[in-house]
Amino acid sequence: MLNSRFIPTILLHTALLSAAIFTGCAAHVSAGYRVYDPYYSDYHVWGPGEDGYYRQWIGERHYQYQDFRRLPADRQKDYWTWRHSQPAAPPHP
Repeated sequence: MLNSRFIPTILLHTALLSAAIFTGCAAHVSAGYRVYDPYYSDYHVWGPGEDGYYRQWIGERHYQYQDFRRLPADRQKDYWTWRHSQPAAPPHP
């Protein structure tokens, strides 16, 4: 049986551990997420930098903003082709 004097200690440790876990997750999300480019077989971190390129691409084509992950495959392919032609694009294998 669990001794009742350990319950406050266990609750405190649980609260601290939960805070550490959720803080770590928030930092990861703000840094971006990885997106696989199947046409060039590489990954891109979708963060503020990639979002800037995406918004530039949208503007040049006069498209309405839509989350990249919801774009049809042909538009995603068009974006990756355009993106790899930009000066800061990583070299493809």
